[in-house]
Amino acid sequence: MNIKYNYSLLSHNTFGIEVKAEEFIEFYTVEEALDLSKTLKQKKWFVLGQGSNLLFLNDFKGVVLHSGIRQMKKIKEDDQFVYFEVGSGVVWDQFVEFCVKNNWSGIENLSSIPGEVGAAAVQNIGAYGMEVQEAIEKVKAIDTATSQLMEFSKEGCQYGYRQSIFKNQYKGRYILTSVVFRLSKEPNFRLHYQHLEEEVRKRGNINLQTIRETIIQIRSQKLPDFRTMGNAGSFFVNPVVSKVHFQRLQSEYPEIPHYYISETEEKIPAAWLIEQCGWKGKQVGKVAVHAKQPLVIVNCGGASGSEIKQLAEEIQLSVKNKFDIQLQPEVNYIE
Repeated sequence: MNIKYNYSLLSHNTFGIEVKAEEFIEFYTVEEALDLSKTLKQKKWFVLGQGSNLLFLNDFKGVVLHSGIRQMKKIKEDDQFVYFEVGSGVVWDQFVEFCVKNNWSGIENLSSIPGEVGAAAVQNIGAYGMEVQEAIEKVKAIDTATSQLMEFSKEGCQYGYRQSIFKNQYKGRYILTSVVFRLSKEPNFRLHYQHLEEEVRKRGNINLQTIRETIIQIRSQKLPDFRTMGNAGSFFVNPVVSKVHFQRLQSEYPEIPHYYISETEEKIPAAWLIEQCGWKGKQVGKVAVHAKQPLVIVNCGGASGSEIKQLAEEIQLSVKNKFDIQLQPEVNYIE
């Protein structure tokens, strides 16, 4: 294990917030994580990945854990699928790249999403009509209440839109150690999202590599690089509203974009709602709404987590007042 005290987390959060952890511990094996779990019962702690989906509001008065478990191993294979167990500390996009190069399908649309495998499974990351839970077979995690290694089936993870059991009722209880993925040997291209197929065809044949290249290009054009402008990608979850609520809004805003969810629900892009409230490109002090993608809040330099949160709350209030929709942050606030 690697243990550090009064440790700067500046390089561990993509918002570029200068905060410190009272104690920072990186573990490299399941056994080390099990030993650690026995020491956490009376402490404030949380597990940090690449810090791409969180916002520090203050110095963290407790223990920050980081997984250094980076092994990847094939555990079985059949005519249709290959199964890989991947350490929670593996960089997510490196795993996507590895799968695409081997022509294994199931996560290619999730290219270029920052973060690590453990956080991807907790958050149920998604993009371009695909969610990671579709490729997850099981999740292995340590229960800090009992210091036992547990296995969760995909069903046991209770996945929903950007949700899982680890993010909700079991938040702050489990340390993820690895995720088992089931990847298809026969590509099942998912290209229905917006104009994705049209963009992929510009590169020639449709295959996993051209899909990955296209998505990387689209994301780089839409989203600012956190290394030059601190951000956490999409700050808010796209809201799902009742059909009745949507129809009421559509009668007032005929151009409102939407995605069918069910007979009773529609999803509305949060970016559109935010832009309609006049936030796109607007700067308040050291914080701004990105000029190209209003779903992204950026640190213009030297902003505190509290300043970013304040702007997010002002955006939420204006969307609530105009559309009667309560935006929910996708970013996790850490105090």
